[in-house]
Amino acid sequence: MSKARATADQVVKLIVGAGQASPSPPVGQRWVEFNARTAHIIPGTPTPVRVTVRPDRSFHFEVRTPTTSYLLLSAAQVEPVKGRLKGRHLNEVVGEISLKH
Repeated sequence: MSKARATADQVVKLIVGAGQASPSPPVGQRWVEFNARTAHIIPGTPTPVRVTVRPDRSFHFEVRTPTTSYLLLSAAQVEPVKGRLKGRHLNEVVGEISLKH
């Protein structure tokens, strides 16, 4: 059982700010490629990334699109607040967006 598990690819899901990944020694120069792939996105936008780690310790990453909730809140110009839903009703209007966004 452990042999089969050791030979399978492992998938790690991360959320990294676009263009802000630092090439530290454990990961290396692969994050330079991540920064290049996310150059068209506004820097700092939380971007989901799926990293597939193979048994030989090589890896491949797939950059996903930013989350819809983040894009809607930024289009409505709502500042992120820690614990945003605490003490608020779920149907409270926090901003408006139109088709021109």
